[in-house]
Amino acid sequence: AEVDRLPCLQHLFLSCNNIISFDQLACLGESRSLSELTLDGNPVALETWYKQAVLRCVLHLRRLDMKRITDEDRRMAGVHARKEEEKKKESHKQTIHKEKRRLAIRNAAQQWEGVMATLELPPTNGSKEDVSPENSPAHSPAQTNGLAQEPSPEEPRRVSPGSGPERPSGTTESRLRTNSRPNSPRDPKLVETGSVQSLSLSDSHLAELDGDALRLFGLGALEALERGWGAQTAGAVTVITFRYINFDAIVPTLPRLRVKFPNLSHLIFLETNISRLPQLAALAQVRRLDQLTIHPEGNPVVSLKLWRPFIIYRLHHFNLQRINGLEVTMNDVIAAERVFGTLGHIAATETPHCRLLLLLEESRKRQLQFLLEGRGRRAGLSPEELRDNGKLLGEGLSRALFNYPSRDGSVESPEEGSVASSERAAIVEQYLQELVQRASETNLKGEALHKLWPSMFAEMVRDCVLEMRDRTAFRQASLTKLTDTK
Repeated sequence: AEVDRLPCLQHLFLSCNNIISFDQLACLGESRSLSELTLDGNPVALETWYKQAVLRCVLHLRRLDMKRITDEDRRMAGVHARKEEEKKKESHKQTIHKEKRRLAIRNAAQQWEGVMATLELPPTNGSKEDVSPENSPAHSPAQTNGLAQEPSPEEPRRVSPGSGPERPSGTTESRLRTNSRPNSPRDPKLVETGSVQSLSLSDSHLAELDGDALRLFGLGALEALERGWGAQTAGAVTVITFRYINFDAIVPTLPRLRVKFPNLSHLIFLETNISRLPQLAALAQVRRLDQLTIHPEGNPVVSLKLWRPFIIYRLHHFNLQRINGLEVTMNDVIAAERVFGTLGHIAATETPHCRLLLLLEESRKRQLQFLLEGRGRRAGLSPEELRDNGKLLGEGLSRALFNYPSRDGSVESPEEGSVASSERAAIVEQYLQELVQRASETNLKGEALHKLWPSMFAEMVRDCVLEMRDRTAFRQASLTKLTDTK
């Protein structure tokens, strides 16, 4: 093995020596005098690029396996060496990108946990999980409410993509379940294919396009929706996944989604803090949707019994096919109408016209104003007639009243949002206290009147009888009173 120490070595015959790796020949590259080498009969000689690999190790070689080395052989060896180098660089580049992607998702998850901690929301299982292209919800449309939860490994410190790779702290692997539960970013197994394209990547957010699926992690990933999209690329997007993004920050982007992605048919929300039914009404701005998936983790609204009927009722004009992987049947539609139909009817018929104009969006304001002012086919249509006659296109008026105001969460910071929310909560609490106080006082007065009324009524009757006992005097007094009043 120390043949490189022979300064005058020119011919070396190593036939049938069980050489299985080119690394075993690396020492021959140090020998400047070696001009002939024989390696036939070794396993390494069966490799496809055997000759090129040997010439790369021993540059001054003139004969290999009793055959003369030509200039073409050297040129092919150089080409092969460059390809190998490019392959190594590309592999290294992909490794760095995968590490940056993993860290971006991890940091986005940590930021999200910090925001949720400030809002004092109850912790949800699986909030630290990663979504790889293979097990992303976009690849498993059969997701349902009953997703099994996996405990997350111990949470590490915040890290930057510029730092070196770190070993996952978790020791257990996420088991593959029938519902394709996502892996954890604390112990990720990121397997990317060549079709995955990173649109925006930083230390705390990630936007990537994988075929027809667009995945957004972290608040900053919403910027990818504003980038210039080619018509063909945008038209190919049918699924958008939001994760670690406050739903109030997503709402302002919903009207633009229907314009930018005309074939969008499936929205997926994970860890987006959808906590109230009115928030679901904001999805009506998309205008077209076949499937909707709202995962339980980070979305407390899924724990409400009426969340699914409300979506079916509010988004009836979408003709949704599936919600969380479950098919929407006609019985579901009828049940949702029974639950919310009466409430919507009362809201549409009892809400004043001025209030209707405030609640509806701009296009509906103009349409409703046109009809209420008598410029439609019939003058002065009431809201009930508008609803019954279907004058408001698309979703009905009763459904349109269940709306959610747009709050640009990307402008205000989480701290500002929490402060504004606390101020609104204080005002609402004070207003409700005043209403309760007034209602209590009115109730006390009613109870007092109910107790005093029998005696008051008896006194009134007695006074009238005594006054009319002398009819002549009563008539005279009444005439005098009438005369004085004139």
